[in-house]
Amino acid sequence: MQFHSHLRAATLALASIFAFTLAAPLVHAQAVGAPAAPPKVKTVEISPATAHAHVGDRLKFTATAKDANGAVLDIKPMIWFAAPFDTAGADADGTVLFREPGEVTVGAVLGGKPGFATVTVEAPATGSIEAHPITGSLAVGASALATATTRSPNGDPREDIVVHWTSKNPAIAKVNDAGLVTGVAPGTATLVAKADDKSSEAAVKVVADTVKSVSIEPVASSAKTGEVIHFSTKTEGAKDLATTWSVSGPRATIYPDGGFVAEKPGVYQVTAIVGKHEATTSIEVAPRNAERELEYIAHIPLKDPDGKVIQTAEEWVIGNNLYISSISDRIFSYDISDPKNPKPLDSLKVDTRLINDVSTTADGKVGVLTREGASNRKNGIVLFDSSDPAHLKPISDFTETVTGGVHSAYINTHYVYITDDAKGSLHIIDIADPAHPKEVAEWMTPKTQEQTVTSPLGEGMISVGRYLHDLQVVDGLAYLAYWRDGLIILDVGNGMKGGSPSNPQLVAQLKFNHYALYGNGWLAGTHTTFRYKNYVFVGDEVFPASFDIDSKDRIPVRGRLHVVDVTDIQNPREVAYYEIPEGGMHNVWAANDILVAGDYAGGGRVLDISGEMRGDLYAQGREIASFWTGDPNGYRPNLPFAWGAQPVGDLIYFNDVDTGVWIAKLGKPKFQGETTAPPIQSKAE
Repeated sequence: MQFHSHLRAATLALASIFAFTLAAPLVHAQAVGAPAAPPKVKTVEISPATAHAHVGDRLKFTATAKDANGAVLDIKPMIWFAAPFDTAGADADGTVLFREPGEVTVGAVLGGKPGFATVTVEAPATGSIEAHPITGSLAVGASALATATTRSPNGDPREDIVVHWTSKNPAIAKVNDAGLVTGVAPGTATLVAKADDKSSEAAVKVVADTVKSVSIEPVASSAKTGEVIHFSTKTEGAKDLATTWSVSGPRATIYPDGGFVAEKPGVYQVTAIVGKHEATTSIEVAPRNAERELEYIAHIPLKDPDGKVIQTAEEWVIGNNLYISSISDRIFSYDISDPKNPKPLDSLKVDTRLINDVSTTADGKVGVLTREGASNRKNGIVLFDSSDPAHLKPISDFTETVTGGVHSAYINTHYVYITDDAKGSLHIIDIADPAHPKEVAEWMTPKTQEQTVTSPLGEGMISVGRYLHDLQVVDGLAYLAYWRDGLIILDVGNGMKGGSPSNPQLVAQLKFNHYALYGNGWLAGTHTTFRYKNYVFVGDEVFPASFDIDSKDRIPVRGRLHVVDVTDIQNPREVAYYEIPEGGMHNVWAANDILVAGDYAGGGRVLDISGEMRGDLYAQGREIASFWTGDPNGYRPNLPFAWGAQPVGDLIYFNDVDTGVWIAKLGKPKFQGETTAPPIQSKAE
């Protein structure tokens, strides 16, 4: 995704654009009779050079160019910019709108020279707070911790806000400032949670302590790391009382509902307190031993007719055919009936600088590719005849409403769901007649502070603050990776909200606080989704606020894969996560209790997603295998930049931006005896 127009706009504003602007003065001819070249700009000063702002503020900046003697030059800014691009946006007159907290670089280019200012954007005051009721009744003398969820005005969850608690009925239940509630006498008390000027109330029921004994079920148990065990209490003399759980041992978590999961093997003691009574049990945890062999099968580097390395984007495997898009102007098709010897079949060239995505209909007869950076600025999608992969032919294109560029496309039946770089919206295109595609719907998130600016690449107008990166459609529900708007779920034919492809209806939204996760200096947002069983895997893409995409140097990346439980589809909740310390999450694919991923600097990864998932999956030893996708002959020598992966039977196709496509075979477990690793699939799906 790092090459789509939004991120390119952000990075080029601080990097590649300078190559163009610095060269600008060279166009002045020095022939006899020609006017003298204008004074050369030595420095550019931005005022104010430093500033503080709050989310939602607009600040006006000015830029001054000076020559080598310090004299002010009468030169106007060629362009204004702000980075990270998703945190702030600059208008043509130097007015900057700040949307997210963090450190923002504001800059302008005058006479080929850039100048910079730094703005510290403070987090906004509390937008809302929701106090959560305590599960079960609280016995007299017992204690439980009250909890509340705080959010910014835009709905982002906040963990940095201090919540203060009071009780309206301290004679029934008292609570300290941090939320520790203690039952005093039978009755119902109202607890008040307050943060800034926002407050919320929750009730707690207190009952007499009639408990005679407490026991934990199961009495004793065994598990492997990453396996979720559910403990419960059995009480004599009372029912439905609140339980306080705790665990001691090497490293494990027990949740308020009694769910236990360990990251490290060892023996753990689990304690439950109900009223004034407690019970303990033990659980022995063994290593998960999920690792498997991963055998190299083949490598397909992409090169142009002159032998120059072409950077790879998306891949699509269907039957015995492989399609590869490129960070260039063409897609490639391969025969993979013998995976050890992939055979090139054909390529299709179109007018574009980047083909981010490629896929076909389920029958393999019609393909769709996305375009960004067309010379005529008519981007959109191209439909092509893929019935014969050895003879690819364009059928039609659709550009009418998406001239700003399309990053991703997902085909479901005879509809293509595509992203719109310019407006940050979803467009649904009917391709029942591939020669005449037509739009049937458009949907986008609302923005109270919408702003449109000129792309530094000269690709037209782009929306700041709203960006749709990727999506998937399963069983009539569309799962959208909506950058700073998080995960969006739409009814596009499921029926639960009366939605259809021509009438998308919102089902749910789950937002993430990317600033809290990654801090200053990062361009970060929700960038991929994949539905599997009762989970949706939601990936963050995290890049530096500025970097040179054309450099051969390593690009530092980060990124977490959130595991979201959608059992209650209208109330999605994050229950686990997967994050590689050296990686940077990109695209994923889940099948047969295995998730495969392109983890950028972490290469290809394979993860055990069997059973219930909670907590830190990487720390729990759920990783099955990793695959180094670096190549000494790659665009960035010996550096992996894995984009994604697709499983086909016991084969995995990893695509890497810098090195092409790698085919690997998932083999036997590395450990003998009992293992929790999912079974190996012997047939292609």
